[in-house]
Amino acid sequence: MSSYLEANWDDLTPVPQDDGPEPLAPISYEPEYVKAMDYFRAVALKDERSERALSLTEAIIKHNPAHYTVWHYRQQLLTSLNKDLYEELNFITDQVQNNPKNYQLWHHRQIIIEKLGDSSRELPFIEEVLSNDSKNYHAWTYRQWVIKTYNLWDGELSFVDKLLEDDVRNNSAWNQRYFVIFFNPTKPTEEVLAQEIQYAITKIMLAPNNISPWNYVKGIISKSNEQDISVLEELCKDFEKQDIISPHALGCLVDIYESRAKAGSTEDKELAIKKNSTIPYVTNIGTTGSKFCAPFNKDIYYERVGY
Repeated sequence: MSSYLEANWDDLTPVPQDDGPEPLAPISYEPEYVKAMDYFRAVALKDERSERALSLTEAIIKHNPAHYTVWHYRQQLLTSLNKDLYEELNFITDQVQNNPKNYQLWHHRQIIIEKLGDSSRELPFIEEVLSNDSKNYHAWTYRQWVIKTYNLWDGELSFVDKLLEDDVRNNSAWNQRYFVIFFNPTKPTEEVLAQEIQYAITKIMLAPNNISPWNYVKGIISKSNEQDISVLEELCKDFEKQDIISPHALGCLVDIYESRAKAGSTEDKELAIKKNSTIPYVTNIGTTGSKFCAPFNKDIYYERVGY
């Protein structure tokens, strides 16, 4: 944090942080950061729009990239000083390398792109970030914003395909696939939904205990007017024949039998009860995230399915 010190600050009286007369637990900031923030408060009080103020924000951000007030002031300075926003993108890119999961950084980049109206750099930039962490929530959220805002849907399914080829358990990529299928202005046809069901089935076969494609395919089926969950019955039974134990497959079979039982099938009602009792455990997750296992209870099951 040295560039801002090269400026002349003789005309400005630093404003120290006011923690009150007897702070209970004052934060022990580094002296250089304290000095920079004292100058920043003085600059902000004057609403100064200057090069030295801009360099000051850069120094503080490098020390504390989560300081949203400083980011907001920097945005105002960039506009007032008519700075090159493409240079600002380069600055953000450098910062993201060290702080890829910083809310303020990603929001600031969105603001800059909105001002530029140019998204040409964004998908390659996000892809590079995801190559280091393919489940970076901030990068995925920003990618969805870029795609929706600038209509960059073409090629996104291929991008997701590549990620799922690398890691079929990448739940973020499955979420992105659902986003592309259903948030695209071009709504999916029944043919597309049928293709997606088959795509998910091929991925389930690779990792039967991976919950992501199971959730995905059920989501696809729920949107279809021609397909129902019974389309997965053969797949689930094949796992049983191969002695592949998958709670997701067993649960899916229960759902299939339940749907038929509710339509009046006594045979499927009994199959559902029998199959439910074979599921290894019933897991309940509370607000704290703790888990406990409960044995199968026929009376509770009857109540759940409406018998």
